[in-house]
Amino acid sequence: MENGAVYNETTEPQAKQPHRPFGCTLRHLRGWRLPIKALQTILSLLAVICEEIVEDCIKCGGLYFFEFISCSAFLLSLLILCVYCTAVYETLGEDKVQRV
Repeated sequence: MENGAVYNETTEPQAKQPHRPFGCTLRHLRGWRLPIKALQTILSLLAVICEEIVEDCIKCGGLYFFEFISCSAFLLSLLILCVYCTAVYETLGEDKVQRV
């Protein structure tokens, strides 16, 4: 009697992980939340691009503030999309994601 024969009868084969392109899943952003978050990311990127077009300004304080806010909004919304649409959400756990 071989060891392999004994173990083959009692162990179950491992289930394969479903193949997801780029590890993407839409399980955590369903319904209207995904299009709204994608639109927010696109619009904040558009705001960053529009701000970079400005060549001259007289009082640049407001423009620099707008640049900071639009760039921060783009990076944070992109981060949220990456966390909720990839396996990072399961890796970190729901409580840690909500805490952050």
